[in-house]
This record gives sequence, structure tokens and C-alpha cells, in this order.
Amino acid sequence: EALTRAGLTGQLRIGAPDGCANYLLPQLAARMMRDHPGLEIQIVALPRVFNLSRREADMAIAVSRPRTGRATVQKIADYHLHLAGHQDYLRRHPPIRSRADLRGHSMIGYIPDMIFDRELDYLAETGADHAALTSNSVSVQLQAIRAGAGLGIVHDFAIPFAPGVRRVLADDIALRRSFWLLRPGDDLRSGRLARLAEEVAAGLRREVARLEAQVQAQDDAHP
Repeated sequence: EALTRAGLTGQLRIGAPDGCANYLLPQLAARMMRDHPGLEIQIVALPRVFNLSRREADMAIAVSRPRTGRATVQKIADYHLHLAGHQDYLRRHPPIRSRADLRGHSMIGYIPDMIFDRELDYLAETGADHAALTSNSVSVQLQAIRAGAGLGIVHDFAIPFAPGVRRVLADDIALRRSFWLLRPGDDLRSGRLARLAEEVAAGLRREVARLEAQVQAQDDAHP
């Protein structure tokens, strides 16, 4: 593992929750590997907190800032989530113009006792107290929404990967969360990891902004 004139080399293992791992990191990894042909990237997609002290990953993406531990913490970017449904599902039901219109709709969300971070507890912000279809994976939740099983909270950056999924009550039910980059505190002296961390953080910022802009453009084109 080294930093050479040709660029970064060696292996990099990134741990991330599955939303980030599925919809952001593949594009970032492809770009980094084009820029650094000697770099090998492993993406560990797990819906849980990674233990960097046990070297489960070289760096990890988190959805909340750790309150304890020796990890080096860097804020990456804010991202946005909205209530969404597939256009076919929405056509089969009366128009949703207010939260009151959500009554009677099936909701999709997390399995309550498998929510590993309080920042992922979205359901209450919709006014719903129960989800009929649940999963510990945001990717499964999104596919259920695409299949017309109901409404659910979706990352804006994931919507471009789900044709037909549209935001609902976007001005009323709008959530903002943040991604944080964590790496072991004892890696501070590694110039290689510092450069990798900066490329990961900058790349994720760009990708979130690019995908969220696509969603806004879609909404503007189909109000």
C-alpha cells in the first residue's frame, strides 16, 4: 500500500449503511479506480455501526456523529429524504394533498427493533405510527415502494435509480440528515489514508448534490 507518482495504490475497505453503499459508493469507487489504477476498493454494506478499533474497515460512513470513541470524525454532507410512492400506486389512489390524506395508505419502513441509529427512525415524522411492510434494508424498502406496496421515506439520492418513484408532500414531509466519515484515530499520521479520506468525502458530496439535483429537476418538470 503506497502513495506513488502514479497515484494511490493498495486496498481500501469502506463500511457504509446500505443506502450509501448501494446508491453512492459504486459511482465513487469507479471514479477513484479510474484515477488510481493500482487501488482496490472493498465496500462493506451493512445496516449497523462499524467497529473501526477492530479494523472492520479502514474508514466508515455514519449517519450520526459518534459521541464516544477515538475515531477521527469529519462531516461529509447533508442529504435529504422525502415521502415517496410509485406513480402507478399514486394513480390508483385519491390525490394526496395533506397529511390527513395519508390515512388508509400502507406505509413502508424499518423493522422497529432493528433500527441501529436513531437518525433512521423516520416513521414518526410522517405522522404514521405503524408500517405494514418493514425491512432493515433501505434498498428493500425502495424496491417495495417501486412494486406499489405503499408509501415510504426515501433518500432523494436513491430516487434516480427507481424509475416511476415520485416524492409526495415534498414541501411538508422533508427530512435532512448528515453523513459523517469516520476513521481510526491512530491513522492520523498516514498521508495515504488522509488523501483517500478527502477523495471519499469530496466524491460523496458531489454525488449527493448531482443526484438530488436530478430529483428536483424531475419534480420541476412534472409538478
